[in-house]
Amino acid sequence: MRVVLADPPAFTPPYDHELAAALARAGAEVELVTAPFRFGTAPAPDGYRRTELFYPLSSRLFRRSRLRLPLKALEHPFGLARLRTRRADVFHLQWLALPELDRFLRLRAPTVFTAHDVLPRRTAAKRELWRRILERFDAVVVHSDYGRTALAELGVQARVIPHAVFASDPARADDGRTLLALGVIRPYKGLGDALEALGRLPGARLVVAGDPLEPVEPYRQRSQGLEVEWRLGYLPDAEVDRALGEATVAVFPYRPELDQSGALLRALGAGVPAVAYDVGGIAEPVRRFGAGRVVPAGDVEALAAAARELLEDREALEAARAGARRARAELTWDAAAQAHLDLYREVT
Repeated sequence: MRVVLADPPAFTPPYDHELAAALARAGAEVELVTAPFRFGTAPAPDGYRRTELFYPLSSRLFRRSRLRLPLKALEHPFGLARLRTRRADVFHLQWLALPELDRFLRLRAPTVFTAHDVLPRRTAAKRELWRRILERFDAVVVHSDYGRTALAELGVQARVIPHAVFASDPARADDGRTLLALGVIRPYKGLGDALEALGRLPGARLVVAGDPLEPVEPYRQRSQGLEVEWRLGYLPDAEVDRALGEATVAVFPYRPELDQSGALLRALGAGVPAVAYDVGGIAEPVRRFGAGRVVPAGDVEALAAAARELLEDREALEAARAGARRARAELTWDAAAQAHLDLYREVT
């Protein structure tokens, strides 16, 4: 089976790489169509082809500057035209960067779309636009029961294929008191809640590891008097592994703006338990595998109490670590690839 995976804006290179490689291991002929990655080196293809058809200029001239957006909008139709030339039995789109234009895309084979964020934050209010777009796909994939329910309310039926973990085995340097806030720093990630919870945990420290997409100086000011280590920027894998190796517990005090978190799946994949707010689909793998604690969204006291339990109760911590290892063993990319191939066969 010829599969074209398309991530036009290169939003999720690690996800794209792992899924493409797993599909190739399962016998599919896979081409990943994407754009140059603006923040580092994309993973090298493993059994699949990588073709950069989108945003050849704006991706190279700009990083996060808003000046790239007009150029990106001009380049987008040319990328869509190039995508239409690919030969495939099924096209699987991972993201729709400009849905106002993407709604006109017509491809020459069955199409699948993964709603990673269910409805992307920038255009989530355009519910009718998204309903019309999603109805045009032969199948829609979500990562959680939450995502399936949210799209059902929009009148769209979706298939749940859980997000696989990013498995790793970092060298352990855990001091038993370290919380980790991992991933790109955005307002919905709730870093302020993590700092507030830290203030209720005497003797604990927090490592903040990620690339800021919002000003961090207000957070730095709030962290005065607390033990916080800031590791900012788009971190290479070795630095992410170092942070995971030092972490006792990872914290995810997110606001309800997404379905699943790649940072959470990376933490669980390293055997690090999580304390998470009950938002989107984030709670589902934590609950399912007993890989930490889930607390009500926005409840900082509950966040701190759950973190305190895992930091102070050795048996509870070991049980949560065992849950993270169960998630790593079951939520594999090979299993995800097989589920996707089953879906592709249904639509072709």
